[in-house]
Amino acid sequence: MFPENPNESAIPSLRKVAEIIGLLGEELAFVTPNQDAGILPINRLVMDLEELPEKDFPPFLTAGLEVARAWLDQMLDGPGKFDEETIRNLNQWHTWMTSILLACQTGKAMPAWPEGWAGVDRSDNATEADEPSIRLSLAEDLTLLREFHGESVELLQSIEQGVLVLEENPTHAPTIDSIFRAFHTFKGGAGFLHLDAMRDLAHDLESLFDEVRCSRLHITSEIIDVILAGADALKRFTREIGAQLQGTNAGAPILVPTKQVVARVKSALRGEPLPKTASVTDGGASQAAGVAFSLAAKSLPKVRQSPTGEQALLSPSSGFVKLDTAKLDNLVDLVGELVIAQSMVVQNPDVQMINSLQLVRCLRQLGRITTELQRNAMSLRMVPIRALFQKMNRLVRDLATQQQKQVQLVLEGEETELDRNIVEKLSDPLVHMIRNAIDHGLENSDDRVANGKSELGMIRLTAAHQRGGIVIRIQDDGKGLDRRRILAKAIDRGLVKADATLTESEIFSLIFQAGFSTAEKVTDLSGRGVGMDVVRRNIENLRGKVEIQSRPGQGTTFTILLPLTLAIIDGLLVGVGGERYIIPTLSVRESFKPPPGTVKTIQGRGEVVSVRGRQTPLLRLGHYLGRTSRAVKPEDGIVVVVESGDAARGLLVDELLGKQEVVIKSLGHAFGQQNLLAGGAVLGDGWVGLILDVDTLFQMPYHPPQSAVPAPPAMP
Repeated sequence: MFPENPNESAIPSLRKVAEIIGLLGEELAFVTPNQDAGILPINRLVMDLEELPEKDFPPFLTAGLEVARAWLDQMLDGPGKFDEETIRNLNQWHTWMTSILLACQTGKAMPAWPEGWAGVDRSDNATEADEPSIRLSLAEDLTLLREFHGESVELLQSIEQGVLVLEENPTHAPTIDSIFRAFHTFKGGAGFLHLDAMRDLAHDLESLFDEVRCSRLHITSEIIDVILAGADALKRFTREIGAQLQGTNAGAPILVPTKQVVARVKSALRGEPLPKTASVTDGGASQAAGVAFSLAAKSLPKVRQSPTGEQALLSPSSGFVKLDTAKLDNLVDLVGELVIAQSMVVQNPDVQMINSLQLVRCLRQLGRITTELQRNAMSLRMVPIRALFQKMNRLVRDLATQQQKQVQLVLEGEETELDRNIVEKLSDPLVHMIRNAIDHGLENSDDRVANGKSELGMIRLTAAHQRGGIVIRIQDDGKGLDRRRILAKAIDRGLVKADATLTESEIFSLIFQAGFSTAEKVTDLSGRGVGMDVVRRNIENLRGKVEIQSRPGQGTTFTILLPLTLAIIDGLLVGVGGERYIIPTLSVRESFKPPPGTVKTIQGRGEVVSVRGRQTPLLRLGHYLGRTSRAVKPEDGIVVVVESGDAARGLLVDELLGKQEVVIKSLGHAFGQQNLLAGGAVLGDGWVGLILDVDTLFQMPYHPPQSAVPAPPAMP
């Protein structure tokens, strides 16, 4: 079981281990039967051993450490006091561990494994065959399991902190909602990874809190006992998952008894009386003290079980700090306000009249510092898209199995970073699009082979920095979109007229209409006409857009264009009728002053301008904004060529005023009925510049009424 002659040079932390073992011996010397004094310090010292990095902990001591942990857990889960047998076992364990350390230091033969230790039950009747267990897919889900483990530790801490609040205030609604959401999140993550025993237990506990939320069940000390028992079971699952992620018993089934806890939860849901569990404190102590003891003794997560999450939580020297995202968002907002204030100071006429070289230097230095501070603040919210992409792996595997198709998912650009808020809101659109790609896009293996394709269908998910923002593509090599079928369905539903002439891009865009579906039958995955309209709406809410390209028999590509962040936009400042407007540079292709004769009028269709030999519709921006433009003749103004999908338009403006990053501000309820303006920004002189929604411009009629857009807000 152990190496014959290990030497100290191979085990650099023997001195630290020996120190902890010595402290354990001192604590054991003062424990007495039927008392709980000494449990906390002994448990803490054992946890100190467990928290040692694997590279520093002697691997041949791991088995002995697991034995001590089993005894402590059984005592903590049971009476919470020392008995004579446990004291005798721990003293024997201490003697054996000390002899192991001595053998390591001297090179002597290892002592034999004590009789009776091999049969230690780590899981309270874990040998019962009818108890549910889970098995991890470490080869396939390693990244997802690490993320789930780190999230689970945080959820359990939130649950236990909430329970303490409910001890004092059983009707505190925010805490009840918080614990409910924690169990709901736990259930979703466990279900996604097919950890059925954890999912079922979390589901029952979630149902318990749903009854509490609806006032059909009230928090009592018995209910709190049940909640803590359920949380402890989930904690033991989580601890074993962490151990396997670190290489301990990798691949072995994880067995934690949950039947008794589940039965108690179901009894509580039925309103049946529940027996109180044995207290972990001496008689006369309050129940709240018992709960606090339980948390202190059993709930502390072990750092060695978590590649970054728990180490960032518990270790001050790890280089990471857990931070409330609301504080981070507030910081970004304040930095944005600082940028505005700095611009207003620099552009203030009174300041510009001061003829001082020293002042100019100070203002330049202020500008550099402000710009760097803004860049660093924005980077704090930038996260790699890797975690979101990795979640799609499991989705594709499960859907392919359900559809009986062979599918390969190729991920590219996982290191691409974008705003955390965008990543969170992008999950649902990606799920819908990949689901449709598997269900509608990819053929089954027989059809693919018959058409000369590989039986293995491919979905390629890529992300990259392009066009001033983030470009995400979902590409499949399936049968492609059927233009005629889409158009026929749209005509049948009255979405377009029978004699309408639509471009390919316009036909493909019809699939984003609410309730639109070409599926012949409804399946568990799709066919109800919901999903793609949600995709477009969610992406538009992120100030992004979706483009579609498809070729019959070759496949379909969905391209999602998103800004890097939701807080700041890179815009082109233009002047129209004495006012200033901002066009997102993400939509700008080029700008030029049109020579005389380049703008023509097509009867009944409007004006067009020649752009690199191609006739492009010209939109006089003043008409749409209700402003009288100074550029009556096109050659007196500037044409800004913007694009939406495959289409392009030329916007006629009076002048170009520059390019700059601006902090986006909401326009409020007064502008809630229009969508031509995406927001506003305070410019350097304190005036407001309105941000245009280019995609809406493309959809508006050529001659809108003068009052189509509310007047801009009053300028200061």
